[in-house]
This record gives sequence, structure tokens and C-alpha cells, in this order.
Amino acid sequence: MEVGGAGIGPSRASNGPAAAAGGGGGGGGGGGGGGSALIFLGTGCSSAVPNARCLIQPSDPPCRVCSQSLLLPPDANPNYRCNTSLLIDYCPNNTKHSYILIDVGKTFREQVVRWFTLYKIPCVDSIILTHEHADAVLGLDDVRAIQPFSPTNDIDPTPIYLSQHTMDSIAEKFPYLVRKKFKEGQEVRRVAQLEWKVIEENCEKSFVASGLQFFPLPVMHGEDYVCLGFLFGEKYKVAYISDVSRFLPSTEQVISKKGVWQLDLLILDTLYKEGSHNVHFCLPQSLEAIKRICPKQALLIGMTHEFDHDKDNESLIEWSRREGINVQLARDGLRVPIDL
Repeated sequence: MEVGGAGIGPSRASNGPAAAAGGGGGGGGGGGGGGSALIFLGTGCSSAVPNARCLIQPSDPPCRVCSQSLLLPPDANPNYRCNTSLLIDYCPNNTKHSYILIDVGKTFREQVVRWFTLYKIPCVDSIILTHEHADAVLGLDDVRAIQPFSPTNDIDPTPIYLSQHTMDSIAEKFPYLVRKKFKEGQEVRRVAQLEWKVIEENCEKSFVASGLQFFPLPVMHGEDYVCLGFLFGEKYKVAYISDVSRFLPSTEQVISKKGVWQLDLLILDTLYKEGSHNVHFCLPQSLEAIKRICPKQALLIGMTHEFDHDKDNESLIEWSRREGINVQLARDGLRVPIDL
């Protein structure tokens, strides 16, 4: 099976994602119809694209990628990128849809307005967090917008899976989302209702979110920080790794063709087109890791404004043909039908 059903491998790198994201309409989500799918709510770096500095302090000549963002609507502009986030539309055996969200960053509300409406996503059933940085958690307050309305918070909480380190950090950032007991005289205010579920940073300690099994994939996000990726899917194996500067040997062993099994799809961090970075993969490191892990296909996420989607996907065609692994840049709104 090729990613995207109709195939968005290297031979269709320039138009596959755009066709899947913009012109396809709702179809496969909560509006009825279709099986499981991955929906890329965001594929950009923490500062997102367009880079605000390019718009308020333009260079000479202006940044082409950021300037373009002012001229095209986002569904027709693959260079408009929100914070990295993935929505898993899990519909086993074409039955009931469950919606599992990975990361809730600074741009979450924008992603809801843009892509939940397009794909008719009515709610989120579970949330998984990779780590506690701003581009992964600062949209947690807006989760209330996709929960049933209750001025007294009398609703079932959404389960949210996270490491102990992330839990500790969120308790400081969002005490009102964590605290359950009210102080004397404290007023009830409407806030997101979340059920916190701490998971282990261990490839062998799986957990189940909304019926789908996940395996944590700890990776280094700078040499002083462990971030989690996630492996999921039985029929079609997917690894999602959004923030990585170095693979731990145990994690690479699990997802490598030479190790436990070959991935059908690797979704991988790539910040800049050239060089290296202390806390993220850039394109050279991403491609080197893809060669080692050898998934059947790979989609890249977390890009800055250095990447011009169509132009750089054309360049990746040649790499893909040479190495025998289909690799593309993902784009916001890309919907990938898969059989999990």
C-alpha cells in the first residue's frame, strides 16, 4: 500500500499531498465514510511558517516562502505550516471513528478551525503528548473548544497520555487544568477537562489510547532532554518522531528493518535544509536516519521557511529513486488513508 491510497510516492511528490489536503473535501472523517487515516494538522517548526520576522522585517529580496503565505489560502499553500501535530482517525473495520491527537501546540485553535472543519472532525477522544515544550502543549487550554459545553465542567474528561516529566511541567504551566480540588470560596470556571495518564519512557511499555496500541519511542532532543515518539498500527506500522537530535540505540532497534520490523511509514523531524542543529535533525541527518532505518516510506515534518514544498519535493524525487525509499515533505492538511 502506498501512502495516501492513490499513492503519493516520489513520482507524485509535487501534487500528491496538495491534492489530498486541499481539494479532497471532508469525506473520510466524522462526516461518515472511509476507514482509518492520518491527518497532518501541522508540519512546521515552533515559530511556524510564515516566519513573523519575514513579514514585519522583510529582507531584500523578500523571503519567497513567507511572502507566498499572504497571497494564497492555506489549503492551496503547502508552505503554510502550523506547529507539528498529528490526528489519527482510527476506524477499525470501518466501524466507529475514534480521534487521537498527538500534541496540542501554540497553533491548535487555528488547526481546529482549518482542518477539523474541512474533514468534519467532531471531537478528540484521546490526546498524547511527545514532550512539554511550547509547540507541543500551549494549546491545551483550547481543548475545551472541542469538548461538550458545560459551564460547571460537568463532562467526561479527555484522557491525555504523557511522561512524568511532562506531567510535572504541565502542572506548573497549567495548574488549573491539573488541580481537581477547589479552595474555599474559589469560583468554578469553565476549563478543559482532562484525565492525566502517566506513561513510561520505555519502548517495551505500551499503552492503549481509544482502542489503539502505542509504544513510546524515547529519543534525544538535545543531549540534555528525552522526547517521546510513538509507534502504532498492527496491519500498517507507523512511527511518529517529531523532535529528535539523536536516536537511542534501543529505539532504533525497534523501528529498524535490521531490527524488530520494517516500518511502513516513518514520520520524521527535519528543521533546516542544510547543516546541523543541536536539538533537531536537519535534512542531511533525517535522510541518513531514513537510510539506516529503511522504512517503506517517509514523510518529513517540523520544517522552517527554508523549505519550499513543491520545489524541495522535486529534489527529493531523485534521492528517493537513488535510495529506493519514498521520501517527501508532508504538508498541513494532508490526509493519508491507512489500514491500521
